[in-house]
Amino acid sequence: MARVAAVAMCALLALVVVGPPSVAAQDCDAGKLIVCAAAIIGGAEPSASCCSNLKAQQGCLCKYASNPAYSGYINSPTARKTLTSCGIPIPTCPQ
Repeated sequence: MARVAAVAMCALLALVVVGPPSVAAQDCDAGKLIVCAAAIIGGAEPSASCCSNLKAQQGCLCKYASNPAYSGYINSPTARKTLTSCGIPIPTCPQ
């Protein structure tokens, strides 16, 4: 029993020293923004699920903006309007 506790303490100590994996890096999934298509592409009012997903992906927006596959959507005026409507600040991305 003491051995199990010692192994558990070592694992916990390693997690504290190394730190948990980056949540933002793991959670970047542009597919989760499909619920925002009507707002970002068509200018419709964003739904609650769109705003929720945008907030969850907020740390990924600069990554998407620099990706040629998504930049046209993320950098568009309707995307900026969607972010503003959801109460999300428009990110300042490094060039």
